[in-house]
Amino acid sequence: MTAAEPTIVATCAGLVGGEWTDLAYGPVMLHALSLARVEGRRPRVLHVNTAGGDPRGAEGPEIEAAWAAGAEARHLRLFPHPNTPDVSSFVLEHDLVWVSGGSVANLAALWRLHGVDRAMRAAWEAGVVLAGGSAGGVIWHEGGTTSSFGPSISAFTTGLGLVPGALAVHYDSDARRRESFHRSIVDGTLSGGFALEEGTGVVYRGAGPHPSVEAVTERAGARVRRVLLDDGGRVAEHDVPARLVVAPADATGPPGALPERPPVPPGTTTDTTPSRSRP
Repeated sequence: MTAAEPTIVATCAGLVGGEWTDLAYGPVMLHALSLARVEGRRPRVLHVNTAGGDPRGAEGPEIEAAWAAGAEARHLRLFPHPNTPDVSSFVLEHDLVWVSGGSVANLAALWRLHGVDRAMRAAWEAGVVLAGGSAGGVIWHEGGTTSSFGPSISAFTTGLGLVPGALAVHYDSDARRRESFHRSIVDGTLSGGFALEEGTGVVYRGAGPHPSVEAVTERAGARVRRVLLDDGGRVAEHDVPARLVVAPADATGPPGALPERPPVPPGTTTDTTPSRSRP
């Protein structure tokens, strides 16, 4: 099956440290996987690490984490060139797309250059769940805040626009993000949108200018905020109630409970150092 309607999960979450594997799918990531509604087989996850330069060292742990979560994973690469002759068909073979962090500006530019932006829209309309963390959450919006252009935080305005508004991530761990988001909303560079603390996300269901939105969190007490310009021209923040999602007890089992180690595609390394870069 596919998602019941076009679905995007934009987060400040993702992979976490594993107990029996180097990495594991975190609760918000597992929630995104569940929205694909796959039955009778392993869900197929497409990991996309364009924003971090397609580091090969991240791929082995991601594939193993997917297997431990009951899924199977492949990667879409654009460095040094696309690893598939038909990006659109390749994306459509999957149930969930997970886009990792890094430079959201580079991510948007390379996707447009290679037609990945069109492939993602087609997959979204077909019921593939599109998701990601940090840059991988911002990209689906009209824009957001980023450190893509240097060490300072600035506005990013060339997102795919599959969902309306802007997204600010790392809202509690980097005070500059809030300052930049407010400034960009006041001067009109960005429209209002959502701000995510670490471990949170927003789920958009439906296409068009007014999708339904649900806030989720894997950290009790972590906040999601709606950030808008009020009638007086001031920025106003409103807390959005976030539903706590937890990983199932059997999400990552001990080695004896896991199936045979997943096959690793040619060219994939098993270096266990994941990309930790931010948008």
